[in-house]
Amino acid sequence: MTTMNQTANCKRCGRGLSGDFCSACGHPGNLKRIDGRYLLSEISSVLNFDKGILYTVRELLLRPGESVRRYIREDRSKLMKPVIFVIVCSLLYSLAQQLLHFEADYAEANAKAAGESAVRDILVWMQKNYGYANIMMAFVIALWVRLFFRKGSYNYFEVLILLFYVLGVGMLILAVSGIGESLVGFRLLSIGGLIAFVYAGWAVAWFYDKRKKINYLKGFLAYAIGTVTSFAAAILIGMLIDAMT
Repeated sequence: MTTMNQTANCKRCGRGLSGDFCSACGHPGNLKRIDGRYLLSEISSVLNFDKGILYTVRELLLRPGESVRRYIREDRSKLMKPVIFVIVCSLLYSLAQQLLHFEADYAEANAKAAGESAVRDILVWMQKNYGYANIMMAFVIALWVRLFFRKGSYNYFEVLILLFYVLGVGMLILAVSGIGESLVGFRLLSIGGLIAFVYAGWAVAWFYDKRKKINYLKGFLAYAIGTVTSFAAAILIGMLIDAMT
């Protein structure tokens, strides 16, 4: 009687399996079936205080410089990935804004000031889609941070990682203040914007060296000039479109 031993192969890389996981790529030999328990575990992994969004927000609020430096230089396993973090925070902000319309008055004011033009359309889009616009603004703000802290050891892309985290927290601050404004009817969104600005400059300073007072001034200036430059570029693009049409 002949016995044939069949060796299972990894479904990802095709290598032979010698246990529950592939020794070549680490992929599990058998995936768990997706059910209610699986979905709950996925949700808890995103929200948990050990590695998920709540942990990331807590670390960025308490020690932004240290946590981002650790992510860049030492350990990238605990904080949420920066791009995913800023996208999730922007989605939460956009969802709250679309449901409660707490920026409608600001958008209408900008529309009236700009008149009927491409500039108006761009400004209104940025106001209504501030989360996504903020992600694009990060690329401009990073240039100014890199310029103000040109003696620092971090390159442009590492500064961009910092800003994704900072802007993500800023989106959450604006979302909370916008929800509060909708509930109480008081202009909390402007206060939230100021808090988000102060947090951004503070976080940038802590990222480089929180002991140097000049870093706080440079952090605030870099963020403010970067924001103004972003809006100026948007207005310029709108003016060019109007000139060509």
